[in-house]
Amino acid sequence: MIRWWRARKARIADPAPPPPPPPITAADLLPLFARTAPSGQPNLNALRQVANMIEPLSLNIKQMGYSLARDLAAARPPPGNTRARIVRLPNGLSTQGAIESDWATHWCGQLKIPVVYHRKIWELCFVLQTLHDFDMIRPGARGLGFGCGTEPLPSYFAAHGMDITATDLAPEEASRSGWVHTGQHASAPEQAFMSHLVDREAFDRHVGLRFVDMNDIPDDLSGYDFCWSVCALEHLGSIEKGLDFIENSLKTVRPGGVVVHTTEFNIRDEGPTIDNWASVAFQRKHMEGLAERLLEAGDGREALALLAQDPVDLVLADMRMPGMDGSALLARLPASVPAIIVTGADVLPPPRAAAMLRKDELTRERLEFTLRGIIRSPS
Repeated sequence: MIRWWRARKARIADPAPPPPPPPITAADLLPLFARTAPSGQPNLNALRQVANMIEPLSLNIKQMGYSLARDLAAARPPPGNTRARIVRLPNGLSTQGAIESDWATHWCGQLKIPVVYHRKIWELCFVLQTLHDFDMIRPGARGLGFGCGTEPLPSYFAAHGMDITATDLAPEEASRSGWVHTGQHASAPEQAFMSHLVDREAFDRHVGLRFVDMNDIPDDLSGYDFCWSVCALEHLGSIEKGLDFIENSLKTVRPGGVVVHTTEFNIRDEGPTIDNWASVAFQRKHMEGLAERLLEAGDGREALALLAQDPVDLVLADMRMPGMDGSALLARLPASVPAIIVTGADVLPPPRAAAMLRKDELTRERLEFTLRGIIRSPS
Protein backbone atom coordinates (compact mmCIF):
# COMPACT_ATOMS: atom_id res chain seq x y z
CA MET A 1 0.00 0.00 0.00
CA ILE A 2 2.79 2.39 0.87
CA ARG A 3 4.81 1.43 -2.17
CA TRP A 4 1.82 2.02 -4.46
CA TRP A 5 1.19 5.45 -2.93
CA ARG A 6 4.79 6.44 -3.31
CA ALA A 7 4.83 5.34 -6.90
CA ARG A 8 1.65 7.27 -7.69
CA LYS A 9 3.02 10.34 -5.92
CA ALA A 10 6.18 10.09 -7.95
CA ARG A 11 4.23 9.90 -11.18
CA ILE A 12 2.22 13.02 -10.25
CA ALA A 13 5.20 15.04 -9.06
CA ASP A 14 7.44 14.23 -12.04
CA PRO A 15 5.46 14.55 -15.27
CA ALA A 16 7.13 13.87 -18.56
CA PRO A 17 9.30 16.85 -19.68
CA PRO A 18 7.93 18.94 -22.62
CA PRO A 19 9.56 18.53 -25.99
CA PRO A 20 12.58 20.83 -26.52
CA PRO A 21 11.97 24.05 -28.51
CA PRO A 22 13.20 24.13 -32.10
CA PRO A 23 16.80 25.35 -32.43
CA ILE A 24 17.35 29.07 -33.13
CA THR A 25 18.94 29.60 -36.51
CA ALA A 26 20.84 32.52 -38.02
CA ALA A 27 17.73 33.31 -40.07
CA ASP A 28 15.80 33.80 -36.80
CA LEU A 29 18.40 36.23 -35.43
CA LEU A 30 18.95 38.37 -38.52
CA PRO A 31 15.68 40.36 -38.18
CA LEU A 32 16.73 41.31 -34.64
CA PHE A 33 19.90 42.99 -35.87
CA ALA A 34 18.71 44.40 -39.22
CA ARG A 35 19.20 48.14 -39.54
CA THR A 36 15.78 48.72 -41.05
CA ALA A 37 12.34 47.16 -41.16
CA PRO A 38 10.81 46.29 -44.56
CA SER A 39 9.12 49.75 -44.57
CA GLY A 40 12.49 51.48 -44.39
CA GLN A 41 11.91 52.60 -40.81
CA PRO A 42 14.63 51.90 -38.22
CA ASN A 43 14.56 48.51 -36.51
CA LEU A 44 13.39 49.30 -32.97
CA ASN A 45 13.33 45.83 -31.40
CA ALA A 46 14.72 45.67 -27.89
CA LEU A 47 17.99 44.03 -28.88
CA ARG A 48 18.74 46.71 -31.45
CA GLN A 49 17.95 49.48 -28.96
CA VAL A 50 20.40 48.02 -26.46
CA ALA A 51 23.10 47.98 -29.13
CA ASN A 52 22.41 51.63 -29.93
CA MET A 53 22.62 52.86 -26.34
CA ILE A 54 26.38 53.35 -26.49
CA GLU A 55 27.03 56.67 -24.81
CA PRO A 56 29.01 58.40 -27.61
CA LEU A 57 26.33 57.48 -30.14
CA SER A 58 23.55 58.89 -27.98
CA LEU A 59 25.06 62.40 -28.05
CA ASN A 60 23.20 64.97 -30.11
CA ILE A 61 25.95 65.75 -32.62
CA LYS A 62 23.95 68.34 -34.55
CA GLN A 63 23.64 70.47 -31.45
CA MET A 64 27.17 69.81 -30.24
CA GLY A 65 29.18 70.67 -33.36
CA TYR A 66 29.37 74.45 -33.21
CA SER A 67 29.09 74.72 -29.42
CA LEU A 68 31.91 72.17 -29.05
CA ALA A 69 34.10 74.25 -31.32
CA ARG A 70 33.24 77.39 -29.35
CA ASP A 71 34.26 75.67 -26.12
CA LEU A 72 37.57 74.67 -27.69
CA ALA A 73 38.28 78.15 -29.02
CA ALA A 74 39.79 79.33 -25.72
CA ALA A 75 42.22 76.44 -25.59
CA ARG A 76 42.91 76.32 -29.31
CA PRO A 77 42.56 79.74 -30.93
CA PRO A 78 40.74 80.05 -34.28
CA PRO A 79 42.85 80.27 -37.44
CA GLY A 80 44.70 83.55 -37.90
CA ASN A 81 45.23 85.35 -41.18
CA THR A 82 43.44 83.50 -43.96
CA ARG A 83 41.93 84.62 -47.24
CA ALA A 84 38.76 83.54 -49.01
CA ARG A 85 39.27 82.22 -52.52
CA ILE A 86 37.12 80.83 -55.30
CA VAL A 87 37.00 77.04 -55.04
CA ARG A 88 33.87 76.03 -57.02
CA LEU A 89 33.09 73.16 -54.69
CA PRO A 90 31.41 70.15 -56.30
CA ASN A 91 28.70 68.20 -54.54
CA GLY A 92 30.52 66.03 -52.05
CA LEU A 93 30.86 64.39 -48.66
CA SER A 94 32.31 65.54 -45.36
CA THR A 95 35.84 64.12 -45.34
CA GLN A 96 39.06 64.63 -43.40
CA GLY A 97 40.61 66.25 -46.47
CA ALA A 98 37.78 68.78 -46.73
CA ILE A 99 37.98 69.72 -43.06
CA GLU A 100 41.77 70.14 -43.35
CA SER A 101 41.48 72.30 -46.49
CA ASP A 102 42.49 75.95 -46.59
CA TRP A 103 38.94 77.02 -47.45
CA ALA A 104 37.46 75.26 -44.40
CA THR A 105 40.22 76.77 -42.25
CA HIS A 106 39.27 80.23 -43.51
CA TRP A 107 35.58 79.87 -42.72
CA CYS A 108 36.29 78.43 -39.28
CA GLY A 109 38.25 81.59 -38.61
CA GLN A 110 35.35 83.70 -39.86
CA LEU A 111 33.02 81.88 -37.45
CA LYS A 112 35.57 82.38 -34.65
CA ILE A 113 36.13 78.69 -33.99
CA PRO A 114 39.12 76.38 -34.39
CA VAL A 115 39.16 73.65 -37.00
CA VAL A 116 37.37 70.68 -35.46
CA TYR A 117 36.87 67.24 -37.00
CA HIS A 118 33.09 67.38 -36.86
CA ARG A 119 30.68 67.06 -39.77
CA LYS A 120 28.60 69.99 -38.47
CA ILE A 121 31.61 72.28 -38.89
CA TRP A 122 32.10 71.00 -42.44
CA GLU A 123 28.45 71.73 -43.26
CA LEU A 124 28.72 75.35 -42.13
CA CYS A 125 31.95 75.83 -44.06
CA PHE A 126 30.49 74.17 -47.17
CA VAL A 127 27.53 76.57 -47.21
CA LEU A 128 29.76 79.61 -46.73
CA GLN A 129 32.27 78.56 -49.40
CA THR A 130 29.54 77.82 -51.93
CA LEU A 131 27.92 81.20 -51.37
CA HIS A 132 31.32 82.91 -51.63
CA ASP A 133 31.98 81.11 -54.93
CA PHE A 134 28.86 82.77 -56.34
CA ASP A 135 29.55 86.23 -54.82
CA MET A 136 26.61 86.03 -52.44
CA ILE A 137 28.39 87.12 -49.25
CA ARG A 138 28.06 90.86 -49.79
CA PRO A 139 26.08 93.77 -48.33
CA GLY A 140 22.48 93.88 -49.53
CA ALA A 141 22.25 90.23 -50.57
CA ARG A 142 18.98 88.59 -49.53
CA GLY A 143 19.07 85.09 -48.06
CA LEU A 144 16.50 82.58 -46.82
CA GLY A 145 17.50 79.92 -44.30
CA PHE A 146 15.41 76.81 -43.63
CA GLY A 147 15.39 75.07 -40.25
CA CYS A 148 18.00 77.49 -38.92
CA GLY A 149 17.40 76.95 -35.22
CA THR A 150 20.40 78.22 -33.26
CA GLU A 151 23.01 77.91 -36.01
CA PRO A 152 25.51 80.81 -36.43
CA LEU A 153 24.96 81.63 -40.11
CA PRO A 154 22.21 84.28 -39.71
CA SER A 155 24.42 86.22 -37.27
CA TYR A 156 27.43 85.93 -39.58
CA PHE A 157 25.45 87.13 -42.59
CA ALA A 158 23.97 90.04 -40.62
CA ALA A 159 27.49 91.17 -39.71
CA HIS A 160 28.14 91.50 -43.44
CA GLY A 161 25.06 93.62 -44.10
CA MET A 162 23.03 90.81 -45.64
CA ASP A 163 19.25 90.69 -45.17
CA ILE A 164 18.20 87.28 -43.86
CA THR A 165 14.91 85.52 -43.28
CA ALA A 166 15.68 82.72 -40.83
CA THR A 167 12.95 80.09 -40.53
CA ASP A 168 12.13 77.32 -38.11
CA LEU A 169 9.20 75.12 -37.15
CA ALA A 170 6.34 76.66 -35.18
CA PRO A 171 7.08 76.23 -31.43
CA GLU A 172 4.21 73.78 -30.85
CA GLU A 173 5.34 71.44 -33.62
CA ALA A 174 8.99 71.81 -32.65
CA SER A 175 8.15 70.81 -29.08
CA ARG A 176 6.30 67.70 -30.25
CA SER A 177 9.24 66.78 -32.47
CA GLY A 178 11.82 67.15 -29.71
CA TRP A 179 13.75 70.10 -31.18
CA VAL A 180 13.01 72.40 -28.24
CA HIS A 181 14.21 69.80 -25.72
CA THR A 182 17.56 69.41 -27.52
CA GLY A 183 18.16 73.18 -27.67
CA GLN A 184 18.18 73.35 -31.47
CA HIS A 185 14.99 75.36 -32.02
CA ALA A 186 14.64 79.13 -32.18
CA SER A 187 11.23 80.33 -31.03
CA ALA A 188 12.38 83.97 -30.80
CA PRO A 189 15.01 86.02 -32.71
CA GLU A 190 17.27 86.39 -29.67
CA GLN A 191 17.84 82.63 -29.62
CA ALA A 192 19.50 82.89 -33.04
CA PHE A 193 21.60 85.91 -32.02
CA MET A 194 25.33 85.29 -31.46
CA SER A 195 27.04 88.27 -29.88
CA HIS A 196 30.55 87.05 -30.77
CA LEU A 197 29.67 87.35 -34.48
CA VAL A 198 27.50 90.47 -34.73
CA ASP A 199 26.24 93.32 -32.56
CA ARG A 200 22.59 93.26 -31.57
CA GLU A 201 21.60 96.38 -33.48
CA ALA A 202 22.91 94.97 -36.78
CA PHE A 203 21.31 91.61 -36.08
CA ASP A 204 17.88 93.13 -35.43
CA ARG A 205 18.19 95.27 -38.55
CA HIS A 206 19.13 92.44 -40.90
CA VAL A 207 17.57 89.22 -39.51
CA GLY A 208 13.91 88.29 -39.26
CA LEU A 209 12.53 85.03 -37.86
CA ARG A 210 9.57 83.27 -39.42
CA PHE A 211 7.90 79.95 -38.61
CA VAL A 212 7.75 77.78 -41.73
CA ASP A 213 6.89 74.15 -42.44
CA MET A 214 9.51 72.98 -44.92
CA ASN A 215 6.94 70.58 -46.40
CA ASP A 216 4.71 73.55 -47.26
CA ILE A 217 6.80 76.59 -48.22
CA PRO A 218 4.63 79.75 -48.42
CA ASP A 219 4.37 81.31 -51.88
CA ASP A 220 5.42 84.75 -50.64
CA LEU A 221 8.91 83.48 -49.79
CA SER A 222 10.40 84.26 -53.20
CA GLY A 223 12.87 86.50 -54.98
CA TYR A 224 15.82 85.78 -52.67
CA ASP A 225 19.40 85.81 -53.91
CA PHE A 226 20.07 82.51 -52.16
CA CYS A 227 18.62 79.98 -49.77
CA TRP A 228 20.23 77.32 -47.61
CA SER A 229 19.63 74.59 -45.06
CA VAL A 230 22.05 72.72 -42.82
CA CYS A 231 21.13 69.18 -41.81
CA ALA A 232 17.38 69.85 -41.93
CA LEU A 233 15.80 68.25 -44.98
CA GLU A 234 16.36 64.69 -43.70
CA HIS A 235 13.89 65.43 -40.89
CA LEU A 236 10.81 66.00 -43.09
CA GLY A 237 9.34 62.51 -42.71
CA SER A 238 10.63 60.59 -45.73
CA ILE A 239 13.21 60.58 -48.51
CA GLU A 240 10.54 61.65 -51.00
CA LYS A 241 9.57 64.67 -48.89
CA GLY A 242 13.20 65.70 -48.59
CA LEU A 243 13.71 65.57 -52.36
CA ASP A 244 10.46 67.49 -52.93
CA PHE A 245 11.68 70.17 -50.53
CA ILE A 246 14.91 70.64 -52.47
CA GLU A 247 12.93 71.10 -55.68
CA ASN A 248 10.42 73.45 -54.05
CA SER A 249 13.20 75.53 -52.49
CA LEU A 250 14.31 76.53 -56.00
CA LYS A 251 11.16 78.63 -56.29
CA THR A 252 12.29 80.87 -53.44
CA VAL A 253 15.27 82.34 -55.33
CA ARG A 254 15.42 84.70 -58.28
CA PRO A 255 16.71 83.52 -61.70
CA GLY A 256 20.43 83.02 -61.27
CA GLY A 257 20.08 82.59 -57.51
CA VAL A 258 21.93 79.97 -55.48
CA VAL A 259 20.48 77.07 -53.48
CA VAL A 260 22.71 75.04 -51.16
CA HIS A 261 21.63 72.25 -48.79
CA THR A 262 23.46 69.67 -46.68
CA THR A 263 21.96 66.45 -45.37
CA GLU A 264 22.59 62.97 -43.98
CA PHE A 265 24.01 60.54 -46.56
CA ASN A 266 24.26 56.76 -46.63
CA ILE A 267 27.56 55.99 -48.37
CA ARG A 268 26.34 52.50 -49.30
CA ASP A 269 24.93 52.82 -52.82
CA GLU A 270 22.83 49.69 -52.49
CA GLY A 271 21.06 47.94 -49.66
CA PRO A 272 18.74 49.25 -46.94
CA THR A 273 18.59 52.84 -45.80
CA ILE A 274 16.45 54.74 -43.29
CA ASP A 275 13.18 56.05 -44.75
CA ASN A 276 9.70 57.05 -43.52
CA TRP A 277 11.10 58.17 -40.19
CA ALA A 278 11.96 61.27 -38.19
CA SER A 279 15.44 61.22 -39.71
CA VAL A 280 16.21 59.57 -43.05
CA ALA A 281 19.44 58.79 -44.92
CA PHE A 282 19.71 59.54 -48.64
CA GLN A 283 21.71 57.38 -51.04
CA ARG A 284 23.52 58.15 -54.27
CA LYS A 285 20.58 56.97 -56.38
CA HIS A 286 18.29 59.51 -54.73
CA MET A 287 20.63 62.40 -55.50
CA GLU A 288 21.25 61.28 -59.06
CA GLY A 289 17.52 60.99 -59.65
CA LEU A 290 17.02 64.48 -58.28
CA ALA A 291 19.77 65.85 -60.53
CA GLU A 292 17.99 64.46 -63.57
CA ARG A 293 14.75 66.15 -62.46
CA LEU A 294 16.44 69.51 -61.91
CA LEU A 295 18.54 69.70 -65.08
CA GLU A 296 16.36 72.37 -66.65
CA ALA A 297 17.28 75.83 -67.96
CA GLY A 298 15.13 78.97 -68.01
CA ASP A 299 16.38 80.26 -71.36
CA GLY A 300 18.84 79.56 -74.15
CA ARG A 301 21.86 81.06 -72.41
CA GLU A 302 21.27 78.97 -69.29
CA ALA A 303 20.91 75.87 -71.48
CA LEU A 304 24.29 76.50 -73.12
CA ALA A 305 25.86 77.02 -69.69
CA LEU A 306 24.44 73.70 -68.51
CA LEU A 307 25.72 71.94 -71.62
CA ALA A 308 29.19 73.29 -70.95
CA GLN A 309 29.15 71.63 -67.53
CA ASP A 310 27.29 68.38 -68.19
CA PRO A 311 26.75 66.55 -71.50
CA VAL A 312 23.15 65.65 -72.34
CA ASP A 313 21.56 63.22 -74.78
CA LEU A 314 18.76 65.48 -76.03
CA VAL A 315 17.42 69.04 -75.69
CA LEU A 316 13.73 69.86 -75.41
CA ALA A 317 13.33 73.61 -76.04
CA ASP A 318 10.58 76.18 -76.36
CA MET A 319 10.61 78.29 -79.52
CA ARG A 320 9.90 81.49 -77.58
CA MET A 321 12.15 82.13 -74.57
CA PRO A 322 13.51 85.33 -73.01
CA GLY A 323 16.90 86.39 -74.31
CA MET A 324 17.97 83.64 -76.70
CA ASP A 325 15.03 81.96 -78.45
CA GLY A 326 14.77 78.34 -79.58
CA SER A 327 16.17 78.91 -83.08
CA ALA A 328 19.24 80.74 -81.79
CA LEU A 329 19.82 78.02 -79.19
CA LEU A 330 19.64 75.22 -81.74
CA ALA A 331 22.10 77.03 -84.00
CA ARG A 332 24.69 76.89 -81.20
CA LEU A 333 24.08 73.34 -80.02
CA PRO A 334 26.74 70.70 -80.70
CA ALA A 335 25.89 68.72 -83.83
CA SER A 336 25.80 65.52 -81.80
CA VAL A 337 22.92 66.72 -79.59
CA PRO A 338 19.43 66.29 -81.13
CA ALA A 339 16.76 68.83 -80.23
CA ILE A 340 12.97 68.90 -80.15
CA ILE A 341 11.17 72.23 -80.42
CA VAL A 342 7.91 72.70 -78.51
CA THR A 343 5.81 75.72 -79.50
CA GLY A 344 2.33 77.14 -79.55
CA ALA A 345 3.05 79.42 -82.51
CA ASP A 346 2.33 78.69 -86.18
CA VAL A 347 5.92 78.64 -87.37
CA LEU A 348 8.09 76.38 -89.45
CA PRO A 349 10.52 74.16 -87.55
CA PRO A 350 14.13 75.42 -87.48
CA PRO A 351 16.42 73.48 -89.86
CA ARG A 352 18.40 72.15 -86.91
CA ALA A 353 15.37 70.66 -85.09
CA ALA A 354 14.99 66.89 -85.08
CA ALA A 355 11.26 67.36 -84.50
CA MET A 356 8.71 70.00 -83.54
CA LEU A 357 5.65 69.47 -81.35
CA ARG A 358 2.75 71.82 -80.75
CA LYS A 359 1.98 72.58 -77.11
CA ASP A 360 -1.77 72.12 -77.57
CA GLU A 361 -1.16 68.62 -78.98
CA LEU A 362 1.59 67.57 -76.59
CA THR A 363 0.92 64.37 -74.68
CA ARG A 364 3.24 61.94 -72.98
CA GLU A 365 2.50 59.30 -75.59
CA ARG A 366 3.26 61.69 -78.45
CA LEU A 367 6.51 62.79 -76.84
CA GLU A 368 7.60 59.19 -76.23
CA PHE A 369 6.78 58.28 -79.86
CA THR A 370 8.90 61.21 -81.08
CA LEU A 371 11.79 60.31 -78.80
CA ARG A 372 11.78 56.68 -79.99
CA GLY A 373 11.94 57.90 -83.59
CA ILE A 374 14.93 60.11 -82.88
CA ILE A 375 16.73 57.34 -81.01
CA ARG A 376 16.16 54.83 -83.83
CA SER A 377 17.23 57.27 -86.56
CA PRO A 378 20.03 59.46 -85.18
CA SER A 379 21.08 62.33 -87.44
